[in-house]
Amino acid sequence: MRQRVMLLSTVHPPTDPRIFYKIAPSLSTYYEVFCAMPGARANTETNAFKTIRLPHFQGLFARALFCHPVALWNYLRFRPDLVHIFVPELLPLAFLFQWLGTKVIYEVQENLYKKFSIKRYNNGAVYQFLFRLCDRIAMRRFHLIFTEHAYLDVYRDLAYPHVVIHNYASLAFIDANKSCSGVISDKPQLFYTGVISMERCFDIIVAALARLKVTYPTFHVHLFGPSRLDQKEMAKLPGFEDIRNNLTFYGYTDIKMALPFAQNATAGIALLKPVADYPESYTTKLFEYMSLGLPVITSDFPIYRDVVEQSECGFCISPYDSDALYEKLRWIIENPGLARSMGNNGRKSAEKNYNWQQEEGLLLSFYKSLLKSDRVM
Repeated sequence: MRQRVMLLSTVHPPTDPRIFYKIAPSLSTYYEVFCAMPGARANTETNAFKTIRLPHFQGLFARALFCHPVALWNYLRFRPDLVHIFVPELLPLAFLFQWLGTKVIYEVQENLYKKFSIKRYNNGAVYQFLFRLCDRIAMRRFHLIFTEHAYLDVYRDLAYPHVVIHNYASLAFIDANKSCSGVISDKPQLFYTGVISMERCFDIIVAALARLKVTYPTFHVHLFGPSRLDQKEMAKLPGFEDIRNNLTFYGYTDIKMALPFAQNATAGIALLKPVADYPESYTTKLFEYMSLGLPVITSDFPIYRDVVEQSECGFCISPYDSDALYEKLRWIIENPGLARSMGNNGRKSAEKNYNWQQEEGLLLSFYKSLLKSDRVM
């Protein structure tokens, strides 16, 4: 009998690319995997792993009252050998799982010690206190996975072995889904995935695009991701009304549905401002754009420069400089041959250095080290 693993999140969307399209399929070859996520299609089996539907609530207090008990009930139903949690709010449950004899992996996907400064909700003083308390206990009791090496500056003196597993793109997944029927047009098309917010330079993007429209009035931008701005906030941005019709907001979208729109794209934009933990954390879309063969325009953080400039796959600019963004977008549009070379360079670099296949090996080795002493599979 194969050992059971439960991947558990009360926050991530049901088709979160890292959990649903990378970690779960990678583990399902060797383990019986249950993926419990808010809004997941219940009682279905996808890519050899089972999904469990949890209720969805935006507020942490509501999740603790109505979602966490459902997660606990499903844990008791299936009694996995290991639970892999992806959000710190599940740490109290994880302590219970461990007490009941289950091994626990706690995955740290962001530096909340810095991220609280920009969070719009679930960041009250009580929440911060409870997070710090539970997080400190977790450092002494659980095995940890980090998505960035920089987080080790905060998470020191860990009691158990840990591993850094970057959120690089899965080339096989990208290639299998990008060739579907997408947008075919001879007009400049730009591609954006991720959260839409001021911290992620939406104001700078709007200002640059307003200039771009003077020269290329028919350009279009496809934006896939949840918005942290309402329509009133967007309307106040200088230039937004001028380009409103050039933008399509799809909201959060299964990445399988978004990838085809990159087929005919001119470039991918991955700008972030130097706030919270952004300067020390890779943005996942940088590696997605590289895997798609798109020239990238990203922030001039040192860790981004190391990737983009060494790969010769795009431009690193100040995240506050809309003029620079405009100039780079125009250059890419007006130099299609050189832009294609940039995109090809990015793809080659992803194949060599920045892909999920190499991270998958780290994941499987880490799991094997935790579960090898348990019953024979």
